[in-house]
Amino acid sequence: MKHAVLHHDFVEFVPQVLEQGVLYVSMPYATAAHLCCCGCGNKVVTPLTPTDWKLFYDGESISLTPSIGNWSFPCRSHYWIKHGKITWAGQWSQEEIAEGREQDRIAKKERLSRVYVPEDVTQQQTPEPVVETSGFWRRLWRWITSE
Repeated sequence: MKHAVLHHDFVEFVPQVLEQGVLYVSMPYATAAHLCCCGCGNKVVTPLTPTDWKLFYDGESISLTPSIGNWSFPCRSHYWIKHGKITWAGQWSQEEIAEGREQDRIAKKERLSRVYVPEDVTQQQTPEPVVETSGFWRRLWRWITSE
């Protein structure tokens, strides 16, 4: 059954079993998750990063941008979440999907290539610590693929 509305629930950890019609938001892990709005039951995970999805909360409802395109699911559903309401979008062709994925890859590569270089490289400076993310992504992958 298709959903027209998603109610949000701010959580630290996304639950193992998701409820239909609920958008779970974990700010500590910069992740939102819900069951596909078409009713197929697939888990949809949207990482909240500058090159993935952006979350907007107005105190009452949540919006995500860009749209959710579930191209890897059999349902291939495509929709927007705007103020907690689902707005269905048109299907994309395989060419459009490939182009969208390529644009995402380019945006991520450009974002990662921006490295801070001090103006005076002869001065010794202590580099900022690097945050290890592999543990989180590994946990997220295990959660996505679990049933």
